[in-house]
Amino acid sequence: MTYTKALALAAVLAATTAAASADPALKDAYKGAFVIGAAMDTAQITGRDAKAQDVVLANFSSITPGNDLKWERVHPRLGEYDFRLGDEYVAFGQKHNLFTVGHVLVWHQQTPAWVFAHPNGTPLSKDELLARLKDHIFTVVGRYKGKIKAWDVVNEAVGDDGQMRQTPWYQICGEEFIVKAFQWAHEADPNAELLYNDYNIEYPQKRAGALALLKRLKAAGAPVTTVGIQAHYMIGEPDLQLLDDAIADYAKLGFKIALTELDVDVLPRPGAGVTADIALSLAADPKYNPYVKGLPDDVQQKLTERYARVFAIALKHKDVVDRVTLWGVTDNDTWHNGWPIRGRTAYSLLFDRAYQPKPAVAAIIKEAVQ
Repeated sequence: MTYTKALALAAVLAATTAAASADPALKDAYKGAFVIGAAMDTAQITGRDAKAQDVVLANFSSITPGNDLKWERVHPRLGEYDFRLGDEYVAFGQKHNLFTVGHVLVWHQQTPAWVFAHPNGTPLSKDELLARLKDHIFTVVGRYKGKIKAWDVVNEAVGDDGQMRQTPWYQICGEEFIVKAFQWAHEADPNAELLYNDYNIEYPQKRAGALALLKRLKAAGAPVTTVGIQAHYMIGEPDLQLLDDAIADYAKLGFKIALTELDVDVLPRPGAGVTADIALSLAADPKYNPYVKGLPDDVQQKLTERYARVFAIALKHKDVVDRVTLWGVTDNDTWHNGWPIRGRTAYSLLFDRAYQPKPAVAAIIKEAVQ
């Protein structure tokens, strides 16, 4: 064997050894526990952000559309549907054999005003609004029957005080809109997983309200299969024992659990606390955007520890947790760049602006393989 060939063989052997000893991909590390997902934005769905698509395919086994199946996108005007982006999204999931999620059928945000009113502005009656809801659900869910495997059916119906949120849906229909939404989604696709999805339902007051609602929905025959805990967290809040306790409480009612919108905001907020209310808008101030030149090592470490703890809790409950989805792919597309303060440099996700894994990824994988 020549010296050149020996060097080439040594390089191949070294590469093979390194590959054998490397950590498994994120999705593979958790294959026996639950699926790992990411929310995709329009640029990623259409392929304009091809690098992010590569990150998704290498690391995740499930996808959720951030905005492109919300009512304002797919059903912008009465009698008019627009499925162009929805079809691209579902086709991407089908092509790559990904567990494909639909988000979201019923929400008080990002729903056009026409849904709730006549052209002259007078509110619809309960029967009229329910008829519009039924048409929307049967049209959207029916189009993707058998392709979208899970639907966020109703989003954020409980307020932070644990009482029912006073949305147009609730003011016109009471809780019947929730019951009917689940029943119609099930009729449109009997095999789909159906979620009630909300944020802060780990906290005792709101958790009590969500548990009470879910009990009423079960009694009314609403086919809820899964509780979606959004898991929009901050670097120090909430105490993650609340997540542990909440998963156990919802599981006691017979529901599966999904962490549906996981991210960790490392940036300070002026007194807003933990919330995911998209109506919140706060004034810009440089002191609330402290890491424009990069994330300090000590904050990176805290982010790593935070993510590792969340996944450790999910693993503890793997008998009932069936999915963990990150709310975005990289820090380029985290919503925290623009919410609750516009123009900030956020670091909320597992992959950085160069599409590279953060230390949190290795820490999460370690939780699964140790």
